[in-house]
Amino acid sequence: MKPVIFGLSGLALTPAERAFFTRADPAGYILFKRNIETRAQVRALTDSLRDLSGRDDVPILIDQEGGRVARMGPPEWPSFPAGPAFGALYDIAPISAIEAANANAEAIALMLAEVGINVDCMPLLDVMQPDTTEAITIRALGSEPMRVAALGRAILQGLQRGGVVGVVKHMPGHGRAKLDTHYHLPTVTASDAELAVDLEPFARLNDAPMGMTSHIVFEAWDAERPATLSPVVVEQIIRQRIGFDGLLMTDDIDMKALSGTAGDKAAGAIAAGCDLVLDCWGRMDEMEAIIDRLDPMSAVSRARLDRAMATVAGVRPAGDMAALIAKRDALLALTYNPPRPGEDLLGFG
Repeated sequence: MKPVIFGLSGLALTPAERAFFTRADPAGYILFKRNIETRAQVRALTDSLRDLSGRDDVPILIDQEGGRVARMGPPEWPSFPAGPAFGALYDIAPISAIEAANANAEAIALMLAEVGINVDCMPLLDVMQPDTTEAITIRALGSEPMRVAALGRAILQGLQRGGVVGVVKHMPGHGRAKLDTHYHLPTVTASDAELAVDLEPFARLNDAPMGMTSHIVFEAWDAERPATLSPVVVEQIIRQRIGFDGLLMTDDIDMKALSGTAGDKAAGAIAAGCDLVLDCWGRMDEMEAIIDRLDPMSAVSRARLDRAMATVAGVRPAGDMAALIAKRDALLALTYNPPRPGEDLLGFG
């Protein structure tokens, strides 16, 4: 098995993809809007990926956060709110916000599990700053580490209860980036002491099954390389200081924050200590180049992968999506109708 997660080109595997994936044996796959049309179509696609890999627990990922980051949506599936909705509720009713985030995540997981998707790339644990890039602010849970960690924990638990593995991102923190890593490489000049704020949510959730790196240069730790490609950041900050021993994947290596060939970036990320490379676009030439540069997945990384997927092994989701969404919406409504003094914050007076 090669330590890479690949994207696909369309709604079904092409003959060329089928032949390549059979030979390459990637660790998993990730789906985007171009791969998604109907329930039956997505289920058929994920079934074909399981059959091709020969693994019932092959990771099949998606970015289904809510708001603008949603690969599945109306009319086939319901829409979901983004992180700031739960942060706003936390301002007036922290326990209600935690319950709403938990119910929302479980509802998302039920939707994903129904079509055979078993990994969702959420929650964001990035702590917002006044000048954080909009690419994060429209998705983030808040600007206080404790709040971000509490809501993040609720999301991880809701996903797991619905049979889906969560991925904490973007380690060691994206909140100080003023640029969008899809297009630019940000450099963070904050001191080591200042960056403790960014690390706190990840440290509190360091038992998460999976994590994702950020393509950001942190001058306090490694002024030459972005976190994804930095052995210093991966080993000393993420593994040791944060204490994360889960499966660590890169953010998409095709993002413009990283320079070089696809093969160079993939090899560099694995050399830095990442367990998996994430390559999202299904471009055959790039996938071929990546496979040519990667050795088989290490025993340590394979153990982390197996441990992460075991967290949902045997889970039989029993939640009711409509009821979970109704619960979430009733709690989020408190943002618009704050309880009067003396009222219970769960709305039961």
